[in-house]
Amino acid sequence: MPKMKSRRGAKKRFKVTASGKIKSRRAYKSHILTSKTRKRKRNLRKPAYLHKADAPRAHEMILE
Repeated sequence: MPKMKSRRGAKKRFKVTASGKIKSRRAYKSHILTSKTRKRKRNLRKPAYLHKADAPRAHEMILE
């Protein structure tokens, strides 16, 4: 049986933390930043964590 392949797009977007949570970049931080407040842009720098219900699917995609 051949090896399972990871989904490369997911592999690049998600990281697994030491506790097993899935960390990702936040959305809405790529363009049209002039209309967003300083506070909102500052909060978008913080990493986002996937919801517990979505984590198993992400784990499967990145095979970890």
